[in-house]
Amino acid sequence: MRINPYLSFKGQCREAFEFYAKTFRGEIAMIMSQGESPIAAELPAASRDLIMHAQLHVGDQVLMGADAPENAEGCGPSQGNGCVTITVDSIDEAERLFAALSAGGTVFMPIAETFWAQRFGMASDRFGTPWMINCLKPMS
Repeated sequence: MRINPYLSFKGQCREAFEFYAKTFRGEIAMIMSQGESPIAAELPAASRDLIMHAQLHVGDQVLMGADAPENAEGCGPSQGNGCVTITVDSIDEAERLFAALSAGGTVFMPIAETFWAQRFGMASDRFGTPWMINCLKPMS
């Protein structure tokens, strides 16, 4: 079984996934606009540049997303529940990711040492996606 986060955007999915590919040093395995889909002719012309599905591979992990209409049920961009947690092995990587993801976004908790982590921080990126970056302390 795999659990894959699926992010929703308001017309910024392509830009966000290009940023995430660079930030996480991953590879965009698929990105399809509504205009490139088999049902393109059935869709309004104004929505053809919106992303129907994007898939980013980072090692053996997968992050997916799409541009969702404002009135989308379930996983639309206005749902506001949850965040994506990234756990890394080094302080340097935690600080690098936090700096990249929080740039132009909102820091909720600056990255710092906590009782459970060498580094932990919470921020939303410039696309509104909330992130938690964690570099756990070694188990004793």
